[in-house]
Amino acid sequence: MEKEIQFKGKYYAAVGRRKEAVARVRLYSGTGNMRVNGKDFKSYFTDAIDREKMFSPLELLGLAKKFDISAVVTGGGKTGQIEAIRHALSRALVEYNESNKTTLRKSGFLTRDPRAKERKKYGLKRARKAPQFSKR
Repeated sequence: MEKEIQFKGKYYAAVGRRKEAVARVRLYSGTGNMRVNGKDFKSYFTDAIDREKMFSPLELLGLAKKFDISAVVTGGGKTGQIEAIRHALSRALVEYNESNKTTLRKSGFLTRDPRAKERKKYGLKRARKAPQFSKR
């Protein structure tokens, strides 16, 4: 079951990743509409601060109302998905215009954040949390 694209015409596509989340984004020329997994982005991401973070590459370049955006996101939690969309959006904006690369690179939007959950070690409760020590 593929949650696919809502808009028509020529587009710029990119993939972004963060933690376990993977986002595929397509930029269409349009008026600023956005769909995430077939839903309106406001119903998918309810927090306004998260939405602001997601659109920060467009705001930085002053292109907020120039594109319709279609995103398909899988895996991870909401924060990982938002940052994966931001990463993919930045990459698609570079594909749209190569001169955007320096601005987005300086702001850190093109760098894939390598931080991920550390694996659990044996003898411990989590990655680093040890059981309570009892001297006697």
